[in-house]
Amino acid sequence: MNSVQRIIGVDPGLNNTGFGILDYRGNTTKVVAYGLITPPVKESIPNRLEYLNSHMNDLIDKFNPMSMAIEDSFYSQNVKSAILLGQARGVLLLSAASKGISSMVYAPRKIKQSVTGSGSSSKKQVKYMVEKILKIDKDISSLDITDALAIGLCHINQNKYL
Repeated sequence: MNSVQRIIGVDPGLNNTGFGILDYRGNTTKVVAYGLITPPVKESIPNRLEYLNSHMNDLIDKFNPMSMAIEDSFYSQNVKSAILLGQARGVLLLSAASKGISSMVYAPRKIKQSVTGSGSSSKKQVKYMVEKILKIDKDISSLDITDALAIGLCHINQNKYL
């Protein structure tokens, strides 16, 4: 792989969607940007979904990633939460597709395994490893952001030799 590849890792959510932009080439990975998309809680669901779409489109336009890696839905006992999460994922996947960007979906266990070596790691263990692997000195306060960076790292690990 001769050229730098850019990916956006996304941890979807209707309240907070974490994102992380990573550049990688060979065995070198660099953090470009990370943050949260936080739709206004008091807005209607359709307006919050539109907010997610608009902000993801802005991120894609600004950073021009080659692909998106996003966490797959996990099965929850709270059906309403699972449906809302699925709607957020769908909007984010559509945003990438509408910009011509391919998306890969990764299971939570696969992401944890890729970053920590164990599919049953806690979010705090994932955060710790993400900050060490990416040599981030500043504490990232949001687990949604460190999860998004972990999703990006998982994608890189899965596609290093393609």
